Amino acid sequence: MAAYLDPDQAGSEQVPAEDNPPAPPELVALAHAHGVDSSYDPGSGPVPVAPAVLVAVLAALGVDASTPEAVRAELERHRVEAAARLLPPTVVVRAGRRTALDVPADAQVSVELEQGGEWTLPRSHSHWLPADLPLGRHTLTAAVGGRTSRAALIVAPQRLPEPEGRSWGFLAQLYSVLSERSWGMGDLGDLAELASWAGNELGAGFLQINPLHSGMPGAPSDPSPYRPSSRRFADPVHLRVEAVPEYAYADVRELTRRGAQLRDEVLKHDGLIDRDAVWALKREALEELHRVPRGVGREAAYRAFVEREGDWLEQYATWCALAERHGADWHAWPKGLRHPADPHVAAARAESADRVEFHRWLAWLVDEQLGGAQHAAEDAGMPVGLIHDLAVGVHPAGADAWALQDVLARGISVGAPPDAFNAHGQDWGLPPWRPDALAAAGYAPYAELLRSAARHAGALRIDHVMGLFRLWWVPDGNPPTHGAYVRYDAEAMLGVLALEAHRASAYVIGEDLGTVEKGVREQLTERGVLGTSVLWFERDWQDGGEILPPERWRSGCLATLTTHDLPSTAARLSGEHVELRHRLGLLARALGEEQADAAAELAEWRTELTRLGLLAAGEQLTPEALYAFLRATPAELVGVWLPDTVGDPRPQNLPGTWDQYPNWRLPVADRGGTPVTLDQLAAAPGTRRLVEVLAQHAGRRTPAREAR
Repeated sequence: MAAYLDPDQAGSEQVPAEDNPPAPPELVALAHAHGVDSSYDPGSGPVPVAPAVLVAVLAALGVDASTPEAVRAELERHRVEAAARLLPPTVVVRAGRRTALDVPADAQVSVELEQGGEWTLPRSHSHWLPADLPLGRHTLTAAVGGRTSRAALIVAPQRLPEPEGRSWGFLAQLYSVLSERSWGMGDLGDLAELASWAGNELGAGFLQINPLHSGMPGAPSDPSPYRPSSRRFADPVHLRVEAVPEYAYADVRELTRRGAQLRDEVLKHDGLIDRDAVWALKREALEELHRVPRGVGREAAYRAFVEREGDWLEQYATWCALAERHGADWHAWPKGLRHPADPHVAAARAESADRVEFHRWLAWLVDEQLGGAQHAAEDAGMPVGLIHDLAVGVHPAGADAWALQDVLARGISVGAPPDAFNAHGQDWGLPPWRPDALAAAGYAPYAELLRSAARHAGALRIDHVMGLFRLWWVPDGNPPTHGAYVRYDAEAMLGVLALEAHRASAYVIGEDLGTVEKGVREQLTERGVLGTSVLWFERDWQDGGEILPPERWRSGCLATLTTHDLPSTAARLSGEHVELRHRLGLLARALGEEQADAAAELAEWRTELTRLGLLAAGEQLTPEALYAFLRATPAELVGVWLPDTVGDPRPQNLPGTWDQYPNWRLPVADRGGTPVTLDQLAAAPGTRRLVEVLAQHAGRRTPAREAR
């Protein structure tokens, strides 16, 4: 009996992707039947996916493809199940459209509405869903010949909410923005103050921040906000301790003094943020505050929060309590605790009831302060408000991976295939959704995640929005070159997103930088998802890579000069970004070649900005001139990287490094590396200069909630 490869050994075959032989036709057919692509294009033409990779990816989807006989059996099983099924697990339709339903002509079809009541379709029209179904998550039933099938029916808006008028705002990493009231890193009190100042004093329309997701416990912790323990709940390290009402009744003066010391240490020249030290201090203070009895009103608000959050909160708090006792990686816990449905988990929860309660309480406090920050943005007249960032995935050992393991792919990590910019591909170490399991669950876990992320947001940024269409799956043990694209039901993913955004009155921005499959941006635009456009990348690649004139930019985007993963504007203009990468051994070519290319790029931009009248002849490039270029585009939103206001040359994150560079630990600093507080940022001359440039970008301003 021939074998393609034991899935457990798939990672042992370390062959370059371009040397892979094509997979047998039946294996390819099985892969395609389950949404797995059998090839990918790195930009130089199609490259086949190795048969061993297809076997491993199919195994993660619960499909046995280890031998030709198994492949044939799975193909037959797939055919039989498809023929016997009356309805797919989930049906997603757009409101206002009459939608065809693939059921037998004599089937009896009915819809149980989320709002209550039931619609029964005439048998003569059972294969058409009416256009006037209300928005919501309903239940669809089809019955014929003694067979009955039920499916989730999601009716979504055709388009997402979109901003009214144009506006500009700041892009900030919250931890990096310290005030005189912070305990060693920026907190939710600082966020509210930043939003109030930016809106009231400067006329900013939004404030986009990094993901505030709950991080992995333990020290040293991973400071990256894009590899969290949970995307469903925010991290209590962001709490402003003094803003917790119980603070007034607890004696934590010494801890408050030590918090001020932590802040002062960070604000020294070249100071770094020590998240673990901040959390150790805040946790000690919060333990004291938790002992303070809550008043009647506070208790009622807390109980309402617990009821609203339901099982998600219970599982998250349980994981946190178990992690305190057994360590952060649930794979290494006692066997009976490795799945939330195991009866041993319920017993362990009861034994640790006080710790479960503490973590539920922390989640409530963060939710309160997040709501307060969004209210501050609305009260400041921001037409958009806070833009929260939703990371593409979660840490495989964290709370969400434990609670959602039945809908996440096991033994798989998300990444990116090799391309012209990275010949080795990327492995992000994040388990992906299983598309089949999501559909079987009616997309409820995905919907709940979006609902929580948008609850206290004016807009939601979706990291790697292309993941709503397909993701690069890398089986454990494989290099990133040895993966395959797995497709998702984009109509369903976008439909659920549209429904939840509509319910939250939130706009959506998709991070669509990098390799984007043909047609994806067009579909996102059709649904009202704004894109992300970075000045340095916007070129006419069909015409030799010339700078794209401002009038040819898309309007449906957030336009910026940089992101958290890219050099700051000051570094680009000085060339320091090349020197930094050289010092860390990250350059692919000689230093002189890289510097020459960087200088040529700046010269090209000087010529373009001079042509547009944004620079005087012979004048050097300035941040103001570059932001004026963004203002000249039709972009609905223009984002100012907050460190640009004081000329900070350091990137917040330098991809390709781990301990060689202090990623995610840098406070906003001036040109010389001295950290600046929020109050100093407000008074900085550079802030006013940039605001004067961008004030002309703003369109009609409307109250945040009334504008939607």
